[in-house]
Amino acid sequence: MRTAAAIGLRAHSGWAAAVAIGGPVEAPWVITRRRIVMVDLHSAGGKQPYHAAVGLEIAEARRMVTDCGARAAALAAAALRGMAGDLRGLGHEAAGCALLLASGRPLPELENILASHALIHTAEGELFREALRAASRDCGLPLLEIKERDLLTPAKPLEPHLAAMGKAIGPPWRQDQKYAAMAAWLMLRGAPFGVPPPTSVRRP
Repeated sequence: MRTAAAIGLRAHSGWAAAVAIGGPVEAPWVITRRRIVMVDLHSAGGKQPYHAAVGLEIAEARRMVTDCGARAAALAAAALRGMAGDLRGLGHEAAGCALLLASGRPLPELENILASHALIHTAEGELFREALRAASRDCGLPLLEIKERDLLTPAKPLEPHLAAMGKAIGPPWRQDQKYAAMAAWLMLRGAPFGVPPPTSVRRP
């Protein structure tokens, strides 16, 4: 019988860190981790579609952004399916994904985004997070969305356990992997923020 695993996702422009954890919810371990690439560098827009859209006619700019978003979602879905398949091969079943969010406000219309360098960066981050949302839906995986700022307080007491997880799996184990693992952990145990941390972290 397969055991449940959760996949945590932390997005960047063009890629995302993905960490799958499983085992007992009070002491999970890292099963696998990936770098999910969501861009075809040979296609228009690349990992910065909003940057590339500046100066274009608005209809063309909208088409470029939409096309990049669709390609990103397709690539993310393929990667998630592959990750879920690998988990099944290791005796686990992907129970869902946990996606870390920025804390920004809703984005304005495209014309306003393209007029602001800061909004362009914000919009590109959101485009790749939306691609991961779409990929989760396409793969039939429930999605838990967590604002990253809300992760920091519960993550603090769990830092020793996250460090032990990283030591067990080996490098790379940077902020991306730690935060993705923490998000997956919260989904795996289905607990609200602020729940006292587990007492140990181990691998089978």
